[in-house]
Amino acid sequence: MASVPTAPDETAESAESAESSGRRTASGSPWRNRDFRALFGATTLSQSAANTGYIAVPLLALTGLRASAAQVGALAALSTAAFLLIGLPAGAWVDRLRTRRVLIAADLARAGLFASLPAAWWLDRLTLAQLYAVVLLAGCATVFSEVGAQSVLPQLVGRDALVPANAALVTLMATANIAGRGAGGALIAALTAPVALAGCALGYLGSALGLLRIRPVPAPPAAARTPLRRQIMEGLRHVLGHGELRALALTSTLTNLGGSAVNAMLPVLFVRELGLSPAALGLFWAAGGAGVLLGARLARPFAARVGYGRALTLSLTPAALLVPLLDHGGWLWAAGAAWLLAHMTIGSNNVLGVSLRQHLTPDPLLGRMNATFRFMLTGALALGSALSGLLAAAAGLHAALWAGAAFLSLSCVPIALSPVRSRRTGV
Repeated sequence: MASVPTAPDETAESAESAESSGRRTASGSPWRNRDFRALFGATTLSQSAANTGYIAVPLLALTGLRASAAQVGALAALSTAAFLLIGLPAGAWVDRLRTRRVLIAADLARAGLFASLPAAWWLDRLTLAQLYAVVLLAGCATVFSEVGAQSVLPQLVGRDALVPANAALVTLMATANIAGRGAGGALIAALTAPVALAGCALGYLGSALGLLRIRPVPAPPAAARTPLRRQIMEGLRHVLGHGELRALALTSTLTNLGGSAVNAMLPVLFVRELGLSPAALGLFWAAGGAGVLLGARLARPFAARVGYGRALTLSLTPAALLVPLLDHGGWLWAAGAAWLLAHMTIGSNNVLGVSLRQHLTPDPLLGRMNATFRFMLTGALALGSALSGLLAAAAGLHAALWAGAAFLSLSCVPIALSPVRSRRTGV
């Protein structure tokens, strides 16, 4: 992916640009756009695979390889560390390359990587080192997949349809959280984690095939002639030098830092300390997915009623402070309800915040803007997971859970102190 293609022929570029412009302005509804429908269908498969793998990988490490809490934290950190390693240059590469090819290559890479885990397990050759390598390399593929998908969306549907298109995609991701993690936990309990990981590989392969239905979006012809370092700096300046974008990035960074710290330790808490089943863990994570789903569905009417900025500022994330109290009986239900409420804010902000940052960014900067956000946001996931494992080893499991819940509860502060709070609309 590091290679840079030469600029396309001007005549072909003009024809493709005209086609692209026509499909963007044909309708304000994303559902009437065949390319969006293809992207949505492929995302359905890849999100189902990702959420099944989310629960299968740490449980395989815990139950099959007897990993410690610190090793589980390291595994979670490595799954997102790629955004720290290649996140910023990935945005510049996406702005240079044809996005559909990037998305397809990323899905094929993840399919092969996850297929290697059940193969090694059945051959009795699986090691923790292989798990580390697979999640790190799959994370590299995810960098390109996520940056590419968010960057191509405005070109596929047009900026007037960004909020409904993002609402549909966030709703899909939340539904996949519920179905993928809930079903994933049950599947692991019934058929073992290696079988679930084989299903992940098939999901990514199906996604790659579905992406072939999207018509190619041309890369900007001038992008290949701009030095990579200059492109990266342009993306950083655009995000960090803009008051509203900077606040959105900081709020999401705190959200991911706290959420990942909690999530990294939940398998240890459920399976090892409380003796609960993988299915119970899957259902708890599914409650978070239900919260994201509710938040995504309510985002647009809520913003229309109270104002775009106030909708982004008002937060239910302090409910996460109940999660460290999770135990058997009533406390399990209370923590699950709190996790759902906290994720309602995350779902709403995913729709409103992503749409706003796409609206505030011109097309030639979309890849680098999204890469800068993903660098900060997913870098926070890696940092939160790593710190959670270290804190659990040094001060105990519940200390790590409390630290994560505290970061999550404070995540709304940057937006509340920024110009975003007074914004009436997102366009």
